[in-house]
Amino acid sequence: MESIEIKVYKKISKIKRGTLLFPEDFHTLGSSEAIRLALHRLEKEKQIVRVAQGIYVRPLISKYLGEVLPSAEDVANGIAKRDRIRIVPTGVYALNALGLSTQVPMKLVFLTDGAARVVKIGKRTIKFKKTTPKNLLAKGKISSLVIQALREIKINYVTKAEEKKIIDLLKKENPKDLLHDIKLAPVWIQKIMQKAI
Repeated sequence: MESIEIKVYKKISKIKRGTLLFPEDFHTLGSSEAIRLALHRLEKEKQIVRVAQGIYVRPLISKYLGEVLPSAEDVANGIAKRDRIRIVPTGVYALNALGLSTQVPMKLVFLTDGAARVVKIGKRTIKFKKTTPKNLLAKGKISSLVIQALREIKINYVTKAEEKKIIDLLKKENPKDLLHDIKLAPVWIQKIMQKAI
């Protein structure tokens, strides 16, 4: 009779390295308590690494860097996929993602239709802020970031250089998505976005 730990390890060893692992991924192998215990033991044996509470990974191994752990962004996207929630980067993180700021935020803030919470990953934190459905309706990856980035900059503080960069980025967006997303933005942001059409 195989122990739950062995069953969990066998399943993990078939999953691509670098993939986030959640206790829920193993629910068919035993009780949630037994799964948590098995993951805890596998972490102690250095088979897997705990990235945040209830989130593990079998790290990628780099010839130069050794163990490579998933980024905070990967973890946020993994949680969104697991919980079937939508997330939109906001604030300084949206500015950084668009290349409008070189500041790498230690705190990533996402708007979400899921539960509000904070997840700690090493020195960085991911904050999920509950928002209205309207704020999550944007279809385009670039245009949804642009709306949040401009909200962070504020109406009278957008420089000509930032505006030009935003327009250039929006020209790469799927035109149908862009037209859809412009309608969701505040009027002053709509005026900037329309210049990309």
